[in-house]
Amino acid sequence: MLHVLGSTSHAARLHRREVMRAGGLTMLGLSWPDLMRLRTLQGTQIAKPGWGRAKRVLLLYLQGAASQLETWDPKPDAAVEVRGKWGATSTAVPGIQICDQLPKLAQVTDRLAIVRSMSHDYNNHSNAYTLTGHPTVDFSSETNPDDDRHHPFFVSVLDYLADRRHSAEGRIIESEHVPRNMGLPFRFSRYSPVFRRAGPYGAFLGDGYDPVWTEFQGKPTRTVNRISFFNRLNGVDVQDPFCGIAPEGRLRVSEDVRLRPAITLDRLDQRRGLVAQLEDQQRQLGDSVAAQGLDRFQQMAFSLMSSRKLRTALDVGQEPPALREQYGMTLFGQATLTARRLLEAGVELVSVFWDEYKVVNTAWDTHFNHFSRLGDELLPGFDAAVSSLLLDLEHRGMLEETLVLCLTEHGRTPRVKVKSQGSSGRDHWSKAYSVMLAGAGVSAGLAYGTSDAQAAFVKDRPVTPEDILATAYHLLGVDPATTIPDRLNRPVPLVTRGRVLDELIS
Repeated sequence: MLHVLGSTSHAARLHRREVMRAGGLTMLGLSWPDLMRLRTLQGTQIAKPGWGRAKRVLLLYLQGAASQLETWDPKPDAAVEVRGKWGATSTAVPGIQICDQLPKLAQVTDRLAIVRSMSHDYNNHSNAYTLTGHPTVDFSSETNPDDDRHHPFFVSVLDYLADRRHSAEGRIIESEHVPRNMGLPFRFSRYSPVFRRAGPYGAFLGDGYDPVWTEFQGKPTRTVNRISFFNRLNGVDVQDPFCGIAPEGRLRVSEDVRLRPAITLDRLDQRRGLVAQLEDQQRQLGDSVAAQGLDRFQQMAFSLMSSRKLRTALDVGQEPPALREQYGMTLFGQATLTARRLLEAGVELVSVFWDEYKVVNTAWDTHFNHFSRLGDELLPGFDAAVSSLLLDLEHRGMLEETLVLCLTEHGRTPRVKVKSQGSSGRDHWSKAYSVMLAGAGVSAGLAYGTSDAQAAFVKDRPVTPEDILATAYHLLGVDPATTIPDRLNRPVPLVTRGRVLDELIS
């Protein structure tokens, strides 16, 4: 459970230990009034249902924007140009229907909550907004991870707050450990030929609060033809691992965080000693938050080089072949299974991204070949991986303490469009779309909010990305009104307009 001040004391005065912790936090950018306010807020929040129920979080992110109509919010009675090719199927929860191309998820709907009333005004791949809770200024910012206007990824914020708590408590990190925050299967938009998309990064907290990324080593088993708005990428054959991979495929820690092979363990020990001396000097000089993040990145690299525990967790080949098949022999399926192994090994914050690969307008960005891509690639892989994950976590007794978030940046247009290339597609649409939550503290078997008859606009109980993140923070034991210091050491809130969705919490 992630708390800013640790356990709440109900005594009239702060205990000496809490005063010492508060002193440590003051050195890290929080004033004494801030600490008093946080303690008061925590005392208020802890009485609410679901507070701190989650001990870990797993984010499943569908980049490109998944269609609400072909996932969680089908409209079987609408005109064909709205409802599309498929219909709806009954689920384990009477009265709730989802797309009939998700039969496995239909059987586990009693383990999850669907939000059908997502809506916002940022209609062009608003990944940074969805993942941070702070709208970006323009599309040039959304496609520039290094833009200094960005706010940190909500998972990076959780990582940062946990570090602050551990520092205040004087806790020492073991030398043989796993990272707290990991991103799979590769750095976000790494294989995009045009855009470097923003979102899942530490921003002003520093690079040390980026996820520890993995990279995929293996062979794709399917070649697919891709269509794009960009002529040079149009009609290209791509070996896409999200469509299928060979069983030997594995995820490894990315070269971005691994040290050069020439560095020996003896040299590591020497460097660690020098780093410790430098740390004392840096603390006296009062480093910025970003500088602390860079130092943290260096320390992390030392640890990961010798972490057998992490290597073992990443070895998905240790799982029974039948279970691997259940998750699906795709990059998303095997990354999701690997994510479960990482959670089991002690990684508290894991994100799996279904990302575009070598051609723009792929992943869930179905401007072209909408139905063939959904039917042949996206929906079967999604159905297998997420249904298997929920059952697997439940079987292992982990679901009650794991918050599962399945998010996407917006939805797709209510009407199917015929493109000049002769294919059909749905374009961007942010006025009504759907997301899913499950696990720790989430009211299972619930469909929250409704869209209109065409899934075009929200009919009741509108929800924003800020609301989803505020609810996630609450379930993880962090008050959404908490502030963190920006580049100029000014306090900024985790979310500004978000509210905790009490109706989604059990």
